[in-house]
Amino acid sequence: MRLNEIDFNDSTPIEGYGPGFFRIGGEVLRGPVITGPTGTKSWGGFDDTDALVALAGQIDVLFVGTGPDVAHLPDDLLATLQEAGVGVEAMASPAACRTYNILLSEGRRIALALIPV
Repeated sequence: MRLNEIDFNDSTPIEGYGPGFFRIGGEVLRGPVITGPTGTKSWGGFDDTDALVALAGQIDVLFVGTGPDVAHLPDDLLATLQEAGVGVEAMASPAACRTYNILLSEGRRIALALIPV
């Protein structure tokens, strides 16, 4: 078997997650978080649209981890993101973390907003 080292360039992949937390860049962050081209920070959840709209023009798609299970995003959040030109894909947080890391390793312009499992 051949193993290849993954290069994430200057971006920070998701290293782990568990009940109520995410490990990103060696730091454990509790509660919802956003990570992407502008760094990693706490997020106010679905009502905190300003932090997501601020990513417009910097990313091609925003992945939203909705917790342990996939859930529909609130209609007002979707409308706000579409108005700002931010492409969005909702999925369960574990799947969002995996997808984010894979696309990040390919050098894609992406960001991730996560609700903990």
